[in-house]
Amino acid sequence: MTATTTTAAHPQRALRGLAARQVRRGALVVTTVCAGISALVVAGYRTDALDPTALAALARNPAIRTLFGEPIALDQAGGFTVWRTGTVLAVLLGVWAMLAATRITRGEEDAGRWSLLLSGPTTLAEAVRQHLGVLAVVPVLVGAATAAAMIATGVDAPGSLLHGTGLAAIGLFFVAVGGVTAQLFVSRSAANGVAAGVLVVGLLMRMVGDGVPTLAWLRWLSPIGLLALTRPFDTNRGLPVSVLTCAAVLLMALASRLAARRDVGAGILATAGRRPARTALLGSVRAFAVRRTTRPLVAWSAGIGAYFLLLGLIARSMTEFLTGNPQFATLAAQAGFPALGTVEGYAATLYALLAVPVGVFVAVRLAAVAADENARRLTLLLAAPVTRVRLLGAEAVVAGCAALVLITVAGVAMWAGTATVQAGLGVGDALAGAWNVVPVVLLCLGAAVLAFGWAPRAVAAIGALPAAGGFIWQVIADSINAPTWIRALSPFAHLAAVPSTAPAWPPALVMVGIAAAGVVAGTVGYRRRDLSA
Repeated sequence: MTATTTTAAHPQRALRGLAARQVRRGALVVTTVCAGISALVVAGYRTDALDPTALAALARNPAIRTLFGEPIALDQAGGFTVWRTGTVLAVLLGVWAMLAATRITRGEEDAGRWSLLLSGPTTLAEAVRQHLGVLAVVPVLVGAATAAAMIATGVDAPGSLLHGTGLAAIGLFFVAVGGVTAQLFVSRSAANGVAAGVLVVGLLMRMVGDGVPTLAWLRWLSPIGLLALTRPFDTNRGLPVSVLTCAAVLLMALASRLAARRDVGAGILATAGRRPARTALLGSVRAFAVRRTTRPLVAWSAGIGAYFLLLGLIARSMTEFLTGNPQFATLAAQAGFPALGTVEGYAATLYALLAVPVGVFVAVRLAAVAADENARRLTLLLAAPVTRVRLLGAEAVVAGCAALVLITVAGVAMWAGTATVQAGLGVGDALAGAWNVVPVVLLCLGAAVLAFGWAPRAVAAIGALPAAGGFIWQVIADSINAPTWIRALSPFAHLAAVPSTAPAWPPALVMVGIAAAGVVAGTVGYRRRDLSA
């Protein structure tokens, strides 16, 4: 029997094979990162005698709970690992899961690659169901690998298994969220935006629920809050992870039902068929790039602004607590948050985190252009008297300017929060600290343009690497007390602690130069390659 005959006889097997091929590389990376970071933190943990009085103060302090989550079982390697990495890994896995879900469903449909696939006996609902089913296996593997890695390094099995199960449930939930939004909206970008909104709102609800005792019930409405409520290595509660798993299963079933109720290329929430033509910002390539970026910029600004406003509101409480409890200031430094004892050091430390979402934003915007090219939506545009360099230049400039807007929003939000609680951070210092991450963001822009020219199918991953990968590299290097030259491979190692210190201009200029070289090399590659290549 030939391969063609086998495929025709077993269309479901072919769909599963296609989906597995599309997600296997990303699955390997996210599994390795989650399991590897957990194992490294456990291996690097040093058991210290914790003062019970200080531990009780830590649990009561609303700023600590808001920022890091509820401190549980810090006197155990497993409890410290969950407190340090649990939320970070949950967000990482959730982002990957929802982006992968929209990419292999709505993204493939937008590109027209499902048209021939669905011209046979395979229905749209079956295609969505098989792709999401394969993707749902990945979070289970991530959870199992993370639990196995922790157990292998000497951590108690019950808590490790519960933590791994919670990560698996988070991943399943956001696979389902991405699947549902891919059915609701007619474009992948809209689906990604709404799914990202669910994650951001869930994270903020967890932070508010942990920080304000009267609003602790909000954690039951947040997927990340439910993960925290499992309390591994403490009470090991199974109910929250069961609720989260049930929600994921229901959303997965909803995605299948919604797919059965719509046509190929359409969305459940269809736009109005008759409305006035919106011709604003269509007069030039650069104006069109601004138009494409405006909505995502507003959404990202709202999320980043709310997050840094909250960080500003807890600045005074955080610094006062760590000043009076130096033991926990040391723990925070080991977790990648040094110099939190002063408001300026607190702002400088947390501004470093700003480079990650802004760098990802830049990479995603260039990846959207690559997706449009792959879907042949740029073919007619480039057939007109519009050069490739002009198109890429307009998109890169607009993405860079939008990134600067996001950075400024974060600086103003942090200043507003600290001003509200009279923490003493001036607006100039707040803006200086935020703008200090510009070189790292420019590295992301240069990497994204480089990938656009030479590896257009990997723009998002390569573009986000300097920020997301650099931050993870720094955390791992700090965890294992790596040599200085190992730490220096992360761009974050070259950022000065602005506003508590002066900017480090020479490293910043070097990063800007590397970013410029990436832009030039990417532009050359784009001119040399074929479209959609």
